Amino acid sequence: MKFMKLGTRLDTFYTEEATRTMISDLPSDIIVQINDINYLLHKLQFPLLPKCGLLQRLYSDAGNSDNIVTIELHDLPGGEDAFELCAKYCYGITIDISAHNFVSAFCAAKFLRMTESVEKGNFVVKLEAFFMSCILEGWKDSVVALQSTSKLPEWSETYGITRKCIDSIVEKILTPPAKVTWSYTYTRPGYSKKHHHSVPKDWWTEDLSDLDIDLFRCMITAIRSTYMLPPQLIGEALHVYACRWLPDTTKSRPIESSVTQTDQEFKDKNRRILEVIVSMIPGDRGSVSVGFLLRLLSIANYVGASPVTKTELIRRSSLQFEEATVSDMLFPSHSTSEGHSYDIDLVVAVLESLVVLWRRQSPTAAENSQFLGSIRKVGKLIDSYLEVVAKDANTPVSKLVSLAEALPDIARPEHDDLYKAINIYLKEHPDLSKGDKKRLCRSLDCQKLSPVVRAHAVKNERLPLRTVVQVLFFEQERGSKENTHKLPLQEIISKGKQAPTVREDQSKLKLGSDEKFSRGEGIRRTAIPGTGEKDQHKSKIRSDGKLPVALERKLVIGEIEEVESEKGKIKEEGMSRSKLDPKKMIPRGSRSDHSRDKGRDR
Repeated sequence: MKFMKLGTRLDTFYTEEATRTMISDLPSDIIVQINDINYLLHKLQFPLLPKCGLLQRLYSDAGNSDNIVTIELHDLPGGEDAFELCAKYCYGITIDISAHNFVSAFCAAKFLRMTESVEKGNFVVKLEAFFMSCILEGWKDSVVALQSTSKLPEWSETYGITRKCIDSIVEKILTPPAKVTWSYTYTRPGYSKKHHHSVPKDWWTEDLSDLDIDLFRCMITAIRSTYMLPPQLIGEALHVYACRWLPDTTKSRPIESSVTQTDQEFKDKNRRILEVIVSMIPGDRGSVSVGFLLRLLSIANYVGASPVTKTELIRRSSLQFEEATVSDMLFPSHSTSEGHSYDIDLVVAVLESLVVLWRRQSPTAAENSQFLGSIRKVGKLIDSYLEVVAKDANTPVSKLVSLAEALPDIARPEHDDLYKAINIYLKEHPDLSKGDKKRLCRSLDCQKLSPVVRAHAVKNERLPLRTVVQVLFFEQERGSKENTHKLPLQEIISKGKQAPTVREDQSKLKLGSDEKFSRGEGIRRTAIPGTGEKDQHKSKIRSDGKLPVALERKLVIGEIEEVESEKGKIKEEGMSRSKLDPKKMIPRGSRSDHSRDKGRDR
C-alpha cells in the first residue's frame, strides 16, 4: 500500500483534558471548536489562516482582531481527526496520507477551502495528485479508499471519490487474468500461489468482500453493466461475500459477528445483507450452486427474511434440486417450539415447488427421458436424506411422512431406499404407536421392493402386521402367476372357469391402500364358493411356509379385533350382493343344464 509523507517538523500537539494545544513560545490567539474538542492555535504566526479560505472568512466575520476568536466547525467532514491532519499540514508537521485516511483528509480540506485559489500548491492539490497517481493505480488502495467512503457517503459522492474508485476497480476486474500484476487476496482451501502460476478468474472476489453491503451492491451492479463477465463469476462473488458476512446455519447456534450487538440487531443487519444478495443473483441457471441457494434459504428462515425473498430462494433451489447432495440439505431447525434437529420443512418446501413445476409441464415434456431422469435423481436424493434424518431420535413421524409423500410416484421406480429409511426410523423409535407405524408405512409399495428387501421385510418384527401381510400376499400372488404361466393351456382354462370371482377380486387389490387390503384379507380368510378344498389347503401351506412363528402368533392373537372388523365388512358386502338380480347370479352351467332337461321332457 502506498502513502504520501508531507511536512518535516516533529509533532508538538499535546492533549490537556478536552483541549489540544501546540507547544510554542507564542500564545494562542484562535480557538477552533469541533464537537467536544478545543484546538488552541495561532492565526498568523503559522500559516493556518493563509492556507484555509473558510477560516479566513469566519475570522473576518468575527470583527475583533485584538482578542482571541472562537470558531465552531461542528459540521466538518471527518471530525477532529481530519481537522488535525489539515492543521498539522499548515504547521509543517509530518503527516502520512494513505488510502485509509485520504477520504476524510480530502473532504476536510475541500470543506476548509485549502485550494489552489487560496494558496499555490495547497493541500487539496497535493491530495488530488496522490489520489490519481497512487491510490487509483493500485488494486488494494482503490478498494480500501472505496471502503473508507462509507463513513462519509454524501461528501464522497459530492466530490466524486466514490465514482472514481468504482471505475478504477471495475477496470482492473475486467483485465484479463494473464495481465494482472498487482497483489490480491486469495485464500481458498487447497490453493497455493507457489504451485499455481496462473491467476484465477475470481481473484478479485475476496477483496471486494471487505466492502459494506451498499458499496458491494454498487460494485456488482457496475460489473454486470459491462456484460463482460460470465454469470458464474458474479455468483462466486456473491458466494464469497455471503460466507464473509452471513452466519453459518449449519451449526445449531450461528456465531454472531459482534458480542455487543443484540440478537435482534444482528438479525436485522443480516436480513438486509441477505435480501440484497438474493436480489443480485443472476437469472442464469447455474450461476450459483444449489448448495449455496439452500444455505441462503436456511439463513432466511433464521433471520426472518421477507416472504418474497424466501419464495424466490425456494423457486431457484427447486430448479437445481437434482444437483444437490445430502450434506447440502442438512440444516438444523431453528424453531424453538420443535425439538427435532433437522429443518425438514425447508426440504419439503423445495420439493413441493419442484413438483408444482413438474405438473405444469406439458405431457410430452413431463414424460421425456431427461425430465424423468431428473425427477428420479431427486427421488434417490430424498430417500437418502430420509435415511439420515430418520436416525434423529427427535424427528416427529409427521415430518418424515410429509416428506416421503411429497415425492410423486414416478420419482420412485423402486422402494428399497424408502424401506431402509422406514426401518431405521422404527429402530430408533421403538416406542412408536401402532397407528404411527401404519402411517409411516402407508407410502411403502410392496410391489416395488426387490426380492432381497421383501425377504427382510417378512422377518422384520418392527413393521406393522398389515405391511408384512401385504408383502406375503404379493409374494403369493407373484408365485401363483409364475406357476400359472407354466401350466398347460387346458388346465389354465379349467381353473379359470372354477374360480372367476376370486381372480377378479384379486386383480383389483392394490397393496398400498389399507381399505382395499382389508377387503383382500377378508376374501382370503372367508370360504368362497367355487374355490376347491385343495386350493384352500395349498394357500394354507404357502402361508405356513412364509410366516415365522412369532408373526403367526401375532396374526392369531394380536390382531383378533382387526380380523373381526374385516369380517363385518365382508358381511356388509354379502348383504349388498344379495340384493342383486337373482337371474344374474345363476351360473351359466346351471342355465344350460336346465334347458337340456327341458328338451328331454319334450
